[in-house]
Amino acid sequence: MKKSYILICFVLSVVFAMSANAQKISLDDITNYAYYPNSVDVNPLPDGESYSCLSPNRSQILRCSFRTGEVLSTLFDKSTARGASIGAINGYIISPDEKNILIETNKKLIYRHSAVSTYYIYNVKNGTLAPLSNGGPQECPKFSPDGTQIAFVRDNNIFLVKLLFNNAESQITKDGEYNKIINGKPDWVYEEEFSFNCAFDFSADGEMLAWIRFDETNVKTFSFPWYKGSNPVKNEYSLYPGAYEYKYPKAGEVNSRVSVLTYDIKSRVTRTMQVPLDEDGYIPRIQFTGDKDKLMVLTLNRHQDRLDFYSVNPRSTQAQLILRETDKKYIDESAYSHLDFSRDQFVLLSERDGYQHMYLYSINGNLVKQLTSGEYEVRDYYGTDASGKVFYFASNEGSPLEQYIYKVDAAGKKTKISEQKGFHAATFSANGLYYLDNFSDINTPNTFTLCSNAGKVLKVLEDNAGLKESLGKVRDGSAEIFSFTTADNISLNGWMVKPKDFDPSKKYPVLMYQYSGPGSQQVHNSYSNGSYGGLIWEHRLAQKGYIVVCVDGRGTGGRGSEFKRCTYLKLGDVESHDQVETAIYLSSLPYVDKSRIAIWGWSFGGFNTLMSLCEGRGVFNCGVAVAPVTDWRFYDSVYTERFMRTPQENPVGYDCSPLHRYQKIKGDLLLIHGLADDNVHFQNTAELAEVLTQIDYQFDMHTYTNRNHSIYGGNTRKHLYTRIENYLDSHLLK
Repeated sequence: MKKSYILICFVLSVVFAMSANAQKISLDDITNYAYYPNSVDVNPLPDGESYSCLSPNRSQILRCSFRTGEVLSTLFDKSTARGASIGAINGYIISPDEKNILIETNKKLIYRHSAVSTYYIYNVKNGTLAPLSNGGPQECPKFSPDGTQIAFVRDNNIFLVKLLFNNAESQITKDGEYNKIINGKPDWVYEEEFSFNCAFDFSADGEMLAWIRFDETNVKTFSFPWYKGSNPVKNEYSLYPGAYEYKYPKAGEVNSRVSVLTYDIKSRVTRTMQVPLDEDGYIPRIQFTGDKDKLMVLTLNRHQDRLDFYSVNPRSTQAQLILRETDKKYIDESAYSHLDFSRDQFVLLSERDGYQHMYLYSINGNLVKQLTSGEYEVRDYYGTDASGKVFYFASNEGSPLEQYIYKVDAAGKKTKISEQKGFHAATFSANGLYYLDNFSDINTPNTFTLCSNAGKVLKVLEDNAGLKESLGKVRDGSAEIFSFTTADNISLNGWMVKPKDFDPSKKYPVLMYQYSGPGSQQVHNSYSNGSYGGLIWEHRLAQKGYIVVCVDGRGTGGRGSEFKRCTYLKLGDVESHDQVETAIYLSSLPYVDKSRIAIWGWSFGGFNTLMSLCEGRGVFNCGVAVAPVTDWRFYDSVYTERFMRTPQENPVGYDCSPLHRYQKIKGDLLLIHGLADDNVHFQNTAELAEVLTQIDYQFDMHTYTNRNHSIYGGNTRKHLYTRIENYLDSHLLK
């Protein structure tokens, strides 16, 4: 019996241990996105009553009802399509008349928004597939408004395919050349900082093409090394390393010279538009209006405090200034990323009254009405109903930590159409009668629901029930949102994750996470919080005994123009000050061990980690800076100058950086960077490492071969987070 009792105890202990282990959050699961919510693919179709989506196995394109969510028909089926055999479907574009579908395959990313792919034209009526072009892969294809033509970019030139002429292909531009001339797609800095990948458009009648031409001949070249590496292997560099060279304008340096050209498809005449533009100015957007004779061209001065709207005749080339938007500091990117000129009116998002709101203009640039006002921000504009008299948008009215869906009519009557407390984002049908609501809160993964434009729930398409069940097994307790006031009398918001068995009489180590970039927001009542979403990595650290905290300091978004723009001309100063103030506040809590507080961040967050360690008050035990900027002179012109102007104009502001105040560094440091980072160059980490070496400051550093700013591929992400965890554990888990 004694032996049986011992055996039973042993078996029970093994079962208990297995059960306990099963409850632990593994790094493998995190980096393999096991806790990432399922999403819903909804692409509104012109009829307003339906949307298209890919089937779960991505082999079919389906038409579904916005009212019921039911499948109405199959628009494309890979197994029955005739004429060509294709691989995995990476994406698709349906023509405006729905007679043809471009099927994207063999997608290869270039930078953040751009990719080279092989496209096939699927004829819906006869079920056949044909290559868009036999001349090589294509970029950013676009249908003409009548669906009979497709333009695309290849090798920096624009090509045109006419479907009514047996897919006849012609080359529109011929001067495109790598690292010199780009037609119809943005250069590196435009793509990264103006957030678009296509720089051409068709006129409303399909008879004209307009595009932005980038002359980057005089932009200086940056290069980084390629090695053989792994996942993927680059065998061509197995013995001698290679290099990737591209044009990258740094702060204060020469930018691409830009111009707008048009092409008359019938007469084959190319013209240059007479758009007034500073020699070093920008053209962040072009778009034809609903009038075939009006092309809208937006220009920015280099300081980015003046946005001009020009109405241009594509044939006469004459431009008329119809609207000028100015700001004492800078104009946010949202002002030109939500514009739609297809109707006889458009909505402009502006912060002219201190908060971002909607302003209705006629297509000729006359202000019709300010549609929203108050001490809250319109965060997204979705468009109008079919009448053009009801406008749909998202705002944070009521709390900068939350977001809800609203509609407002032309008379100014505003209605909130999403109620559940948390964070809502929407995709509206073409007629504005329905929308897909993407809802989450800090402890609940995303639910996707079809709703009427009055907010009535029609059908839940995805509730992520499986993920909720998984989270219930592994996530210890819930996260909480808190606020505190700094010594400077600034109220800041944050979230905090505590261990499940939290004991307020004990002392815990704290890890602070932040990003802190201008207009960013890491603290909100949504599932997207944390470095991996769902605060899942933070809950893993809590299982080890950490308290994990994130606080949005001054300069972040959601709280109006003054709060966001107070960092102007001196990035990193008050941002790091507020993180130090956060650490001081946390150290005053009875359950925080003030000798074991760490800070970490990625990109701007890495920059602010370094700035905080170098702030001088020595409140951090250690910090981890991933892919950090260390001197804004090393970063690109558009982003940096938006907030700092040029180094020539603002040398004192640029000297407020880790590379210039490194001698005040306190606490241990781990630096991490990808050697093939095309965004924040490894140069930043290399130069900081050198100056720290020369003052005999001992630090740790890890580099990743052939990895870009996101540092992923193969086992890389798991290795990265293991490296961070091991470093933190060695310093904080004493």
